[in-house]
Amino acid sequence: MTSDSDILIVEKRGAVEWVTLNRPDRLNALSGEMVRRLREYFEAKYRDDETRVIVLKANGRAFCAGLDLKESDGGGDGSVESAMRGQRNIQDIYKAMRRCPQPVIALVQGAACGGGMSLALASDIRILGESAKLNAAYLTIGTTGCDMGASYFLPRLVGLSLASELLLTGRFIHAEEAIQHRLASRMVPDSELEGAAADLIEAMLAATGFGLRMTKDALNFSIDAQSMEAAMAMEDRQQILAVMSGELAERRKKFL
Repeated sequence: MTSDSDILIVEKRGAVEWVTLNRPDRLNALSGEMVRRLREYFEAKYRDDETRVIVLKANGRAFCAGLDLKESDGGGDGSVESAMRGQRNIQDIYKAMRRCPQPVIALVQGAACGGGMSLALASDIRILGESAKLNAAYLTIGTTGCDMGASYFLPRLVGLSLASELLLTGRFIHAEEAIQHRLASRMVPDSELEGAAADLIEAMLAATGFGLRMTKDALNFSIDAQSMEAAMAMEDRQQILAVMSGELAERRKKFL
């Protein structure tokens, strides 16, 4: 059994932080303590100028089995207000993942269910091991299929038809099918997951820190932009900020 002190391991490798879910005995299910640690970690990254890239992974045979139902008490004192506080306490993880300026690369092996699937969906890039399988387990445990951002992320990634199928049935989508529907960038043997992220990390670290952050910021804005003009207005803003950041002249000299 793992203790609360080591259920979330953060390893700094230069400008990259490798964040590991470490409850393999519970299939990395989201305990109350893990929820708190993940939320606080991603919220703190918003003001971290040193970390450039985040890699999210998990120990054991599963990425994350979702909320730990054995630990969950169904909502504190049983009131609607208490249950809603618990709900929003968890969903703040996914909001913070999208808000943090660092690109998040998820390395997924085995099952990613419910809130675990949403951890993968909220990441910027997903790399799947051959054993990976994802499902919106919410429906299968008696709640609605739309939870923890699933109804937001899935249609934007795979289209409304497949998203509806997955959310209305709770069925698993396995790695090979997920790749076919562009739910993830690539699929590799489980043992090669970390290595598969290496070229992506290298390319990201070759960019300026400011440019990398502004790119994620613009992508998040543009996916919900009302028009092409709105998206391009954000691009104009980010470009001018990058030009004025002071790194452009040196980069241009190196490029030439």
